[in-house]
Amino acid sequence: MGNCVPKPNKSLSEIAPSDFVTDTTVRLYGSASSTLISFLRIALQYKAVAVKFVPSENYGLGNNNPILQYGTDTVTGSPETLFRYIEGKFPKPKLFDEFEEDGIEFDGNQGGIAMVVKIQHKCMLYYIENLVKWVEDMNVRGGGRAVVDVSMGSPVMEVRKFGRSYSQLLELMLEHAQMEERILFPVLEKADRGLSKAANEDHARDFPIMNGIKETIKSIGVLDPGNPVYQEQLISLLSKLKTLQEHCEEHFEEEESQLLPLLEATEISGEQQDRMVEQCLEVMEGTHSHLFHFLISGLLPREAILYLSLITKCTTASNTERVNSMLRTLMTRIDSTVCSSSNRKPSQHLLAKYRGTPTTPSIEDRQMEKSDSYKQQQHDDVYRV
Repeated sequence: MGNCVPKPNKSLSEIAPSDFVTDTTVRLYGSASSTLISFLRIALQYKAVAVKFVPSENYGLGNNNPILQYGTDTVTGSPETLFRYIEGKFPKPKLFDEFEEDGIEFDGNQGGIAMVVKIQHKCMLYYIENLVKWVEDMNVRGGGRAVVDVSMGSPVMEVRKFGRSYSQLLELMLEHAQMEERILFPVLEKADRGLSKAANEDHARDFPIMNGIKETIKSIGVLDPGNPVYQEQLISLLSKLKTLQEHCEEHFEEEESQLLPLLEATEISGEQQDRMVEQCLEVMEGTHSHLFHFLISGLLPREAILYLSLITKCTTASNTERVNSMLRTLMTRIDSTVCSSSNRKPSQHLLAKYRGTPTTPSIEDRQMEKSDSYKQQQHDDVYRV
């Protein structure tokens, strides 16, 4: 479990809440090349906590574990000890469901690669939903002729931003499909030939739709917003996006309820599952490099932390530097988002949505604002980085 220095007289859950600490900065000591250090810093960013990182290779406490100082508390030890302290001291947003002696346990019934697939599904559905809402709002505003959203710029600028956002989602979806076809489906086919036939057919069915959306966006981009064809193309774009949304919801549900549970029946070992996650990083190279912040921004805090945990768990000597680079880049992107929001209070800098895909509220959204379900969704969404 590791040691706390000095040894606390109370359990971590009994330590005074952070509101009673006058110095609100967390000081973190450790190696700049440590994957755990990067993971800890990202977790603290989600907690909207000010962090001062002090690079140090010699911690002076007789071990190489990171050291976390907050107020009069000094904590070191295993990852479980450090994350448990962070969760107890800064309870919102909740990042971890439970802990075990050997680390963080999120779902004992799901293997690593199955959880990776499910989390990616959540991210893609989130972005598709927001793209649909965005086009709906553009239609309500008359294709940009009647009401211009100043946050989006001119109609031409807005279409370009929309196109960039869709291009990111398209690359993520294509790499996800390739990952399944090259890593996941072969394992299932080896156990029972034909198991993944329907899923492969779904991929083939949706590729033309995804490319059609891309072409429609291009067509809108060269049209004058006052042209009647502009509005017709917006309606066509909305129809295609909704079709893709329906197909993805159906396809993902079938995979998660019918295919992924069969992985356990294949009796592949934990090491094999970890290797599949490592292969996922290799196949989905774009997703885990220039699109990594886009991926993480589409997840709720616990989903993002779980994804990062799955990745770091599968870190090997051959990909340690790559994983560290991914985490460092993610930290930088989150920090830049914080710095660009200078009008927000420091304690709120990660409570505002950062979606990667900017959206504007539709009429339906405004009408829903007073509903309980809407308020709960807003409570969940504000913690996205």
